[in-house]
Amino acid sequence: MNGGANSCEPMAQTVSRKTEPASQELRPPLHVRWLGRMGFDNALALQEEIVATKREDRSHPDELLLLEHEPVYTIGRTPDQSSLLGSAHLPHPLFAINRGGQATYHGPGQLMGYPIIDLRRCGQDLHRYLRWLEQLLIEMLAQYEIAASQRASLTGVWIDDRKIASIGVGVRHWITMHGFALNVCGDLSPFNQIVPCGIDNVAMTSMEKETGRAFSVAGVATAVGATASERISDLRMG
Repeated sequence: MNGGANSCEPMAQTVSRKTEPASQELRPPLHVRWLGRMGFDNALALQEEIVATKREDRSHPDELLLLEHEPVYTIGRTPDQSSLLGSAHLPHPLFAINRGGQATYHGPGQLMGYPIIDLRRCGQDLHRYLRWLEQLLIEMLAQYEIAASQRASLTGVWIDDRKIASIGVGVRHWITMHGFALNVCGDLSPFNQIVPCGIDNVAMTSMEKETGRAFSVAGVATAVGATASERISDLRMG
């Protein structure tokens, strides 16, 4: 399944992949796919299909789906939906999904990363997986001379007190889905309609906003895919 256009600067690229020796049967390579622009419902269906396949066939490779969404809001399955500030005012569709966390926005200019990884190969440690995702994005951003970091007790990736990437995952039978949203470029104003991730007065930022430079979502996807392929062995250690 392949998507169409990408934002914010035209640049057709494929995601590079780093393979491991075939003899490492217990540590197969990460299969990275760039899907372009895709509706949220279609991406969710694809994730569920891959999760079901991996549940039945443990030899199926771990995957990382990289894409952009049409504008949409999502929220985790929680009785506390105060971060939506109600929902009638929202200018884009809302999906309640099986991930942790409060409301967030996805749309053009934002790189979505959906790792579908069997954590039974990774010590069945969800906390460690979340920290791996954060560190993956921090390392990738450093390649663009953007100094990002983690913040104690707040999942995601930050530049000082500004949030550049949100993370919300779901796990079924120790197989992950959903993942991260990295703000690359484009309009951040839809975040103003909610309390992003349920954090009051949080300032959302992007690679473009922090640097004043133009970025392609597809180009950043290439860097994320390459870094994830290199670092997947870190997650599988232990």
